[in-house]
Amino acid sequence: MKKTLATAAGIVLIALSGSAFADEQLEIGQKIYERAFGRGCGTCHDIASNPQLPANIKAGTLTRASFEKILKEGKGGMPVAIAEIMKNKAVEKAGYGEDQAVDALFAYISSK
Repeated sequence: MKKTLATAAGIVLIALSGSAFADEQLEIGQKIYERAFGRGCGTCHDIASNPQLPANIKAGTLTRASFEKILKEGKGGMPVAIAEIMKNKAVEKAGYGEDQAVDALFAYISSK
């Protein structure tokens, strides 16, 4: 009986920690989206004439790998953004590396 309770408690703790990480990731992704380049990604991407990131991600036309490549290399009018992302205070505070920061931003945009 004690073993069963301990196992159940462990499973609950693992589930809760995963949820807390997901919440933190979305929060950091939102801060990146709102503050990149000082104006935020939405300055360009929330207007009809530019790529609509949430729609492209949900449609599968913008994959995580393509998203990262564009952030690191730029494309068309999109400047290289990874350095700006890494300067974000939330990213620095969380100790995120580039992959984690891109994951957070991608997850946030996917949730919009």
